[in-house]
Amino acid sequence: MGCSKRESCRNLFKELSILPLMPQYILSLLTFVSNNKEHYFKNSEIHKINTRHTSNLHLPRTHLNIYQKGVYYSGIKIFNSFPQDIKTYIDKLRIFKKAVKIFLYTNSFYSLSEYYVTIISIFNPVDIFHPLLYCVNIQ
Repeated sequence: MGCSKRESCRNLFKELSILPLMPQYILSLLTFVSNNKEHYFKNSEIHKINTRHTSNLHLPRTHLNIYQKGVYYSGIKIFNSFPQDIKTYIDKLRIFKKAVKIFLYTNSFYSLSEYYVTIISIFNPVDIFHPLLYCVNIQ
């Protein structure tokens, strides 16, 4: 492939369309949430106050680390951090997975903390710019 032993694999992952381990984990969590959405509550179902987080999934209160690191809780946190225009496709699994994959292929994450930092820096609540706006036409 023309790279040295000490060179980072990030660009190779992007060129070869390979998801590193952490994006595979994120994709599997989001697929789990999408397949089991009847087990989750939206914030609008918990309270009737119209906020900007109304369409997010309700994050239950817990103090147990083992529960917070589980699939249910982690799936909610990652789903809520995704941009709104991707979250709107949760009812259409094929389109939702395609949009998530495109996002994960363009951003190669090696850790969850790197994922959250990237999400915050890319999708600033004041000025939302999203590279996946063309996913609306995916059918």
